[in-house]
Amino acid sequence: MAIGSFLDDDEGRKKKKLTPQQASVKMMKYCAYQERSQHEVRQKLYEHGLYSSEVEEIISELIVEGFVSEERFAIAFSGGKFRIKAWGKIKIRHALQQHKISDYCMKKAMQAIDDTAYLESLKLILQSKWEKLRGKKDYERKNLTARFAQTKGYESELIWQMLREDQQFNA
Repeated sequence: MAIGSFLDDDEGRKKKKLTPQQASVKMMKYCAYQERSQHEVRQKLYEHGLYSSEVEEIISELIVEGFVSEERFAIAFSGGKFRIKAWGKIKIRHALQQHKISDYCMKKAMQAIDDTAYLESLKLILQSKWEKLRGKKDYERKNLTARFAQTKGYESELIWQMLREDQQFNA
């Protein structure tokens, strides 16, 4: 590597261009810290000024060594977003698509979310929003509550089924 081989980052700071060996070690540490998608790793490698062939070779090495697994990432990502942020399956699926996760891995990730916990989470979201909308007419409360749950990524059919069937929302 030539002395003074630098790249500009987004803020205009100079970033040192890495050799493929340096980048490989750096990505192993990056992936060991938390689950990463191939897309995230690929972007990071391009930021370090590597060529396409070098990037693909490093990603292949990371997959073989077990540092990167698309399926493992999808399951960990979806579980975390569901448990911590209470996202619904639609929002999780969309986020996984942004990480360029395969349909097979997305399906596995959705199956990893427990149906009972999913419905319970939706119910808690609906109850919480319902309580915050006191003083409004019931039809308005239902619409606002449903819209809120949809922004969290829950399916309209499930939302409306719960709003119709649960006595709390039909008093």
